Amino acid sequence: MAKSDSFFIRASVTTQNNNAFDQQNIDLGAYVDALGKSVLRIHNVAVQVINSATHLPPTVANLADLGWQITTQSQTALVGAQDKSVIATGALRGTVPEQMLIDVSDVMPQEWSGGYLVGVEQIYLGAIAQANWATTDIEVNVVLECTVETLSQSAAMSLALSQQ
Repeated sequence: MAKSDSFFIRASVTTQNNNAFDQQNIDLGAYVDALGKSVLRIHNVAVQVINSATHLPPTVANLADLGWQITTQSQTALVGAQDKSVIATGALRGTVPEQMLIDVSDVMPQEWSGGYLVGVEQIYLGAIAQANWATTDIEVNVVLECTVETLSQSAAMSLALSQQ
């Protein structure tokens, strides 16, 4: 497998504190081409959750939860790790009265010895926030450390088909 130098892909999704799932696609077409045997390996995921207006951590009015995910298929809600499309997931809990934020990154590519191989041209960043946040719009930002690799055409196509 030929490897490239690592590079970073950045993405963002804004979710309102209204229990509604929000999602943004991340275009990987410049890096992934299953027919051309090119695939993407995600080595690390860094996540930032902020108040979109102040760029500070969100504040809570009551006990509040936020969940986020990166998947290879479009979703309408958060899915569990058993879903074949899951690349990474995590959550943030805000507590009162101490105003503590507890961050949980429960499925992350950097926990795997070889990262996470992606053969599809679109991945999706989704998030949902409970209505108990004092912050109106909560922004979930991710930075993905990636490399591009070459597989055989049949291996690249099999990977792409398994992630659709």
